[in-house]
Amino acid sequence: MFEFLPHSVLQMGTIFLSIVIEALPFVMLGCVISGALHVFLTPERVKKLLPRNKFLSILVGSFLGFFFPSCECGIVPIVHQFVKKEVPTYTAFAFMITAPIINPIVLFSTYIAFGNSIKFVLWRVLGSMLVALVVGLWLAYVNKESILKQEISSFSCEQGEEEHTENIKFLNKCLSVLTHGIDEFFDTGRYLIFGSLLAAAMQTYLPTGAILQLGHTKILAILVMLVLAATLSLCSEADAFIGSSLLSLFGNGPVVGFLVFGPMVDIKNLLMMKRYFKTSFMMKFVGIVTVVVTFYALAIAG
Repeated sequence: MFEFLPHSVLQMGTIFLSIVIEALPFVMLGCVISGALHVFLTPERVKKLLPRNKFLSILVGSFLGFFFPSCECGIVPIVHQFVKKEVPTYTAFAFMITAPIINPIVLFSTYIAFGNSIKFVLWRVLGSMLVALVVGLWLAYVNKESILKQEISSFSCEQGEEEHTENIKFLNKCLSVLTHGIDEFFDTGRYLIFGSLLAAAMQTYLPTGAILQLGHTKILAILVMLVLAATLSLCSEADAFIGSSLLSLFGNGPVVGFLVFGPMVDIKNLLMMKRYFKTSFMMKFVGIVTVVVTFYALAIAG
């Protein structure tokens, strides 16, 4: 039917569909969780649950992902809802960074992918914790600007206050969860589509073979793997199998950088983040994550 199209276009279409099909269930789950947070989580409850000490709050956010796991494909709507509900940004982003990695399913898949080796699991977890700590401390003590786009933040807060002042029954609240989840899904989903299309185009037309030839030195090998992690936009539950296949070519450090960086920074996630967060904040966030992961990978590479 599509034989008249160039082979590269068909290949790009196949990659695009695979990314979307892989990511959609997790985005839907993230949007439903976001809807539940929108309806049931109040700022007062947040203040009671989280410690007042900023450092302890960052640690809570970092470990929360193990008990409240989410793939990175659906993490953005959840973090956006956290921030709207007055969860401190340093806690919310610590959760966003670690949740897709310390997810028990991801830990198990990493363990299996590297031949039942616990070493890469520990390196991956420690790397995510280190990045979460650095980003959390930056948000807590250095960054003073609002990270949400102003028009979205103000509208959502007003809407949330109105909904929580109404004394509605539990069934109606459940319906509100679904309604908000559906709205969030269609709002976020378009950015997933754009991001997946861009990632598919880069995978198809970016000369991957030439990029792999650049990995002759440690630092270049690490940077190449970070670029691949962002470009491939793999789900964190499957990326370990790709990383293990590149182990003999690049070595431990670059592969660990790939495993840590990918769930934090990839094309589809950045476009979904752009829907809610300021571009200036996103650039700083990506810069900090890149620097920390690069030095961490270098330390492992020795």
